[in-house]
Amino acid sequence: MIKILDQNISFNLIRRLVTFFFIAISFAVLQSCTVLQYRSTDAELQEHFSAKKIQNQIDYFAIDSLDLNIRIQSVKRQNATVNFVFFHGSPSSLSAWNRYLSDSTFVTNANLHAVDRPGYGYSNFGKEMTSIDLQAKLMSGLLDHFELENVIAVGSSYGGPLAARLAYENSRVKGVIMISPAIDPNNEKYIWQSKFTQWWLTRWLVPTGYRVAGDEKTVHSKELDLIAAEWDQIKVPVLHIHGDVDDIVPYDNVNYTRGVFENIEIITIPDTGHEIAWARPELIKPLIVGFMEKLLNEE
Repeated sequence: MIKILDQNISFNLIRRLVTFFFIAISFAVLQSCTVLQYRSTDAELQEHFSAKKIQNQIDYFAIDSLDLNIRIQSVKRQNATVNFVFFHGSPSSLSAWNRYLSDSTFVTNANLHAVDRPGYGYSNFGKEMTSIDLQAKLMSGLLDHFELENVIAVGSSYGGPLAARLAYENSRVKGVIMISPAIDPNNEKYIWQSKFTQWWLTRWLVPTGYRVAGDEKTVHSKELDLIAAEWDQIKVPVLHIHGDVDDIVPYDNVNYTRGVFENIEIITIPDTGHEIAWARPELIKPLIVGFMEKLLNEE
């Protein structure tokens, strides 16, 4: 009987070790895959935009006290006075907005800017900054540094609360668009895979972008709680776009934003999940243009 138990224990141990081995190999392959780092080099971005004959500019905003450089890509229109600033979710980078910035027919009368949030893309890649408040203060400094006026802050997923917080930090922001924002601190969906980013045994195997995303997600609800009291101080128009079958950021987030923002419009995209900014740009782009035109007409 004892021998049988010993054999079972040995078999189970070997099976677990083999399973872990294959998981480790899989993550190692993922780690080496540049696609899963969700970022493009400056040269790759320039090549992409040059092929489309779109003039663009890449700059870095340095925060010496934090040893941090924030990358920003801009497509500027002649005589434009409105500035869209796009913030990505996680894991991601400013490259996520390529289909917007490289579309010559999209918002022809405004400047377009996309930013690598800290820890992603080429803004100190791999060094997480989990504080939404601190991120917003840095982005506020970026707006001041580049003297961007009449800003419409656009954020998707984890970039949504950042876009909204930026309106609290800087009066240059005249409107906010949040697409599938993870903003309700009491409605943060648990994703078990993120545990791999926190376990010391597996963390080193996870692609860098996913590690940063896992670090953000671990404290995201707490960080939202820290800034929740100031949402009602945002007076600029806020547009919240959300798919009603979002399995990453629950659709119930619309009930939260309806309750905390004074000047809020909610648009539901039926039968659509989380990635509507990328999966359904043909729906999102007109909403962005319409929001800008409404703002301009109200001036």
